[in-house]
Amino acid sequence: MPSVPPDDAPALHVEKLDVTYGRALSALRSVSLDVPHGAVVALLGANGAGKTTLLRAVSGTLRLHRGAITAGGVRYGDTALDGRDPVAAVRAGVVQVPEGRRVFAGLTVDENLRAGGLGLAIGRALMAAPRLLLLDEPSLGLAPMMVGRIAEVVREINAGGTAVLLVEQNAGMALSLAERAHVLEVGEVRLSGDAAELARTDAVRRLYLGETADGAGGLDGRGAA
Repeated sequence: MPSVPPDDAPALHVEKLDVTYGRALSALRSVSLDVPHGAVVALLGANGAGKTTLLRAVSGTLRLHRGAITAGGVRYGDTALDGRDPVAAVRAGVVQVPEGRRVFAGLTVDENLRAGGLGLAIGRALMAAPRLLLLDEPSLGLAPMMVGRIAEVVREINAGGTAVLLVEQNAGMALSLAERAHVLEVGEVRLSGDAAELARTDAVRRLYLGETADGAGGLDGRGAA
């Protein structure tokens, strides 16, 4: 069984993380964030901001995409995850559901199964009994009714004690679920704070919730980056 971090320690600690692809393309620069034990944390940003790269760094799947951590570190409780493979992350209690619910093409069927990845529906990931679930765009391509159901499922998972790091283009849904949120821009954290407070800032309302100067729009699950 994976070790459980003490209640006063973050389940996940990312510190000054740098990631490159192919030894040339800088994807993340000095990214730091925590996911508290049992919390939902949202990660927002435009396409190419580095959100998926961060999840890959945590789950150990960077090497499948020719990526590497070049500075900083990732820890879950007392376990260092940087430089480890996906199976090591799962053993520590960390499971990823990749964008579009795809399998990890660079892993064997057996490794996909052990990583909670084969089929990549959220239910399959939960078979690994994660302490921390990494969700990458779970509402991608879904109808509004299904987006609402996904939100309910995330709440149910979290209510069972599983922490969630949620990458989601539907910023309205993500901010309504999360306690804290971070905004990535071009590989760097630009904004961090309480999710409800960030949702009230002009920048987040304009860029991620689709609100106009008169305040139209809002946290109804329709806003998207």
